[in-house]
Amino acid sequence: MERDGQLQLYGYVADQLKDAHARVRTLQVPEGVRMALTRKLLVITAAAQHDLANAARRLEWFMADLDEGRYPEDVHTDGSA
Repeated sequence: MERDGQLQLYGYVADQLKDAHARVRTLQVPEGVRMALTRKLLVITAAAQHDLANAARRLEWFMADLDEGRYPEDVHTDGSA
């Protein structure tokens, strides 16, 4: 039974990551901001391999930030902080 829940969570996280990457790709923001957001998504993706529940929470926070228009600040055009 627990395995079914884990598989459902995996599917949810995979779908959300796909949606998040698509949203970041279409944002009208400077390239440095887009790169910073993409790096955050890559970190969440890597975390999902070790702690799926934590990655799901981090992804929800990330999506909430996107919904609210909260993007990384003080990012140079080359993506460095």
